[in-house]
Amino acid sequence: MNDQPQISHPDSANSAAVPAFAEPGVPQIRTLNVPAMQALYVKEVRRFFKVQLQTIWAPAVTTLLFLVIFTVALGGAGRTVIGVPFADFVAPGLIMMAMLQNSFANSSFSLLVGKIQGTIVDYLMPPLAVGELIIALIGAAITRAVLVGLALWVAMLLWPGVHVGPDHLWAVVLFGLLGAMMLSFLGLITSIWAEKFDHAAAVTNFVVTPLALLSGTFYSVDRLAPWFQGVAHGNPVYYAIMGFRYGFIGTVDSTIAHPVLTAALALIAVNVVLGVLTYRLLASGWKLKA
Repeated sequence: MNDQPQISHPDSANSAAVPAFAEPGVPQIRTLNVPAMQALYVKEVRRFFKVQLQTIWAPAVTTLLFLVIFTVALGGAGRTVIGVPFADFVAPGLIMMAMLQNSFANSSFSLLVGKIQGTIVDYLMPPLAVGELIIALIGAAITRAVLVGLALWVAMLLWPGVHVGPDHLWAVVLFGLLGAMMLSFLGLITSIWAEKFDHAAAVTNFVVTPLALLSGTFYSVDRLAPWFQGVAHGNPVYYAIMGFRYGFIGTVDSTIAHPVLTAALALIAVNVVLGVLTYRLLASGWKLKA
């Protein structure tokens, strides 16, 4: 019996080189999954770009009407605010306000529509880590905010009596991105929490809009009562608009020490807190997984 030849499988010599399947839950992509992130980002951008008349041009036109109304009603007789013409003061605030509102609108729609239509699995099943999912969704929301801001800026450049040439381009870019990122995180948290469109609309009406309108967009905060100035200084949107406006007019309407640096640090801190909260909510699967 021992003299019989041993018959081996032709693939037995290479069996050791063939890796075994990993245990369930063990990631196979151990680096940043850039192709998947890019695919999700492009999907989100195409989604809002297919209806660009509603998502980009309509907000730009609506905000431009705000500029026309306020400059006609309040900007006459050479009125100035903190040493600059009223139109030049209010224009950057309007651009920033439109960017914030549209970044929130885009990110608050992403996961919510998936939950309502039953397609949330399209976000949860692909080989995307939580951080990669956040990067793609937040990146798409910031892209929409930037497009709206650029459309408004070009329109205001052509508008008579308004000067929106940036004095400090770095401040325009920094505070534009930080502000859009902040509202994108808030929108993503809203889309995780909300169960229907009414919930997202409630956050828009009772949180985002008051924060935007009470942030010094149309007025100088330093002319308010002391207690109201304290309320404004607790509003993170105020720092986004103040820093963004500084990039255009080179001055601020604040009496706090080192206002531009303080505004940048405040926005970074808020973004870190919102980013950590978003990550923990997505990682836990709260209101997303059964």
